[in-house]
Amino acid sequence: MYLFFCMKRKFTFASKILSLTLVRNLKPASPKSSKMKSIFGILILFAVLSVTAQNSTLPTIDLKKPDGSVVSTDSIMNPGKPIIVSFWATWCKPCVKELTTFAEVYEEWQEETGVKLYAISIDDSRTFANVSSFVNGRDWPFEVLCDPNADFKRAMNVNLVPHTFILDKDRNIVWQHTSFSEGGELELIELIRKLNNGETISE
Repeated sequence: MYLFFCMKRKFTFASKILSLTLVRNLKPASPKSSKMKSIFGILILFAVLSVTAQNSTLPTIDLKKPDGSVVSTDSIMNPGKPIIVSFWATWCKPCVKELTTFAEVYEEWQEETGVKLYAISIDDSRTFANVSSFVNGRDWPFEVLCDPNADFKRAMNVNLVPHTFILDKDRNIVWQHTSFSEGGELELIELIRKLNNGETISE
């Protein structure tokens, strides 16, 4: 059960567990128990490294479309091609600027790489009703989904927006980035190209 839980977490979380375990094993112990603790520490080390080496996949969580209808994260798919998942909010100016930049080149990206982008709004119940008109007014060409209860946000360990993830053709999370910077879309599409060429990318 412990290892299964760890598989759902990011590398940073597993690293904290590893650090805590090693610190505990460094505490003074009797000569008799010292050897057993050392062996236990090594086993934990290999277990954690094995878990963190595996890519995380998207959790199954209910989201909403801007019209209020319910949709599962299982619908976030793009068979055989990469996926971009971008967390944003209507009140986040850098988020809107980033998504507007993506919108300007999205058609070219799709023609070249087949990538699909899902923009996940984290607007809560107070501002969720504004998402539909906000998106329609900008005519973004990608799909927008909403996470008003913050369930998906918490599961993906998103604290700040914009927060962008890249998924490979098997829906494994292979890269993520927070904040927006001019020209960031160029790095993003280059990573997508590498995935399509069968290359490995990392954070």
